[in-house]
Amino acid sequence: MLLTNAVNTEGRPLEIYVKDGKIAAVGQDLSALAAENETVVDAGGLTVLPAFVDLHCHWRTPGFEYKEDIETGSRAAAAGGYTFVNLMPNTKPVCSSAAQAMMVEQKAAEVGLCDVNQTVSITENFDGVSIDHLKTLPAGVKFITEDGHGVQDNATMAKAFAICTQKDITVMSHAEDMEISPWDYRLAEDIETVRNCWLSEYYQTKLHMCHVSTRGAIEAIQMAKLRGAPVTCEVTPHHLWFNNETCDYRVNPPIRTADDVEALVEGIRTGIVDAIATDHAPHSEEDKLKGMAGMVGSETAFGVCYTKLCKQEGLPLELLVHLMSTRPAEILGLAKGQLEPGYDGDFVLVDLEHPYTVDKDKLHSKSHNTPFDGAELYGKVYATVKGGQLTYQAE
Repeated sequence: MLLTNAVNTEGRPLEIYVKDGKIAAVGQDLSALAAENETVVDAGGLTVLPAFVDLHCHWRTPGFEYKEDIETGSRAAAAGGYTFVNLMPNTKPVCSSAAQAMMVEQKAAEVGLCDVNQTVSITENFDGVSIDHLKTLPAGVKFITEDGHGVQDNATMAKAFAICTQKDITVMSHAEDMEISPWDYRLAEDIETVRNCWLSEYYQTKLHMCHVSTRGAIEAIQMAKLRGAPVTCEVTPHHLWFNNETCDYRVNPPIRTADDVEALVEGIRTGIVDAIATDHAPHSEEDKLKGMAGMVGSETAFGVCYTKLCKQEGLPLELLVHLMSTRPAEILGLAKGQLEPGYDGDFVLVDLEHPYTVDKDKLHSKSHNTPFDGAELYGKVYATVKGGQLTYQAE
């Protein structure tokens, strides 16, 4: 496959040649490399970026397919410019085994629009205490998480960290002390962030903090990194865009104050924040009316982040690429996230010049729960390519 008539982040002409699913050449005037019947995609002057990699996503399979299934999740991801997502285990049944994880990954491979890693739960079936299954996980399982809950028992979490150090597994942390969160969710996030960062330092366990949303949590992560703990962290587009005076949409963790938003942006500026992840969490309209927390985010992520961080905050596009493509791929150990020979032939074409309006009824996800409906954004995704194959093209 040959991509022509694109521009890079600096606005300079760029062509990309993909062979056998990998980027073979990047530069200009690459037509001589293409075979006679080679697929040629004319970018029409759009900006080409490495396809996005999502560290935190929910596709609801198995058990909650009425909210999202692997095919609709794949289509939503592709429409948002993603070619890889990391799926959370809060399904029904909970994903507590390598066998269930492999089943989900195989189904995604059959759809073929987006690669996935299915994480496994820290405690078996989210029971909060049983971790024997961790000892027998095969080498292919590299990420565990109790997303949506957080492990409350300190001794259980400490033992899990020790096992993960031995097996080279990364702990992904949903930081919430659930005894405290009903009356002070800020303290609930901050105190569990501190605990898990200390455990990471003590055991030298790789720790990834999910959907960080408070100034206190950012400061705790900064301190942990300075002390040598192998900690990474993500923030979400909605925690960057909204504050609690502009939006009361129910998500978990909740929309925070303007001061917290400022701290997240500053954490991006200073390099404390490693990645932006969607926490794409589909829910039916009925479930949202019942108070379920979460929103779909795959298809709006880049537009929200480009508009907020680049257009409004003046941050360079290259930094946003690092946050949404390069660094997430590094954390997951993938040959993705860079437009360089040898990397996967995954890239996205975006329009940075013209605004567009989000219409929730045109989203590809099975669920349409989003507070961004009607928002005017820049950075519309026009095409996504995975391994040299077109997986999405805007109408």
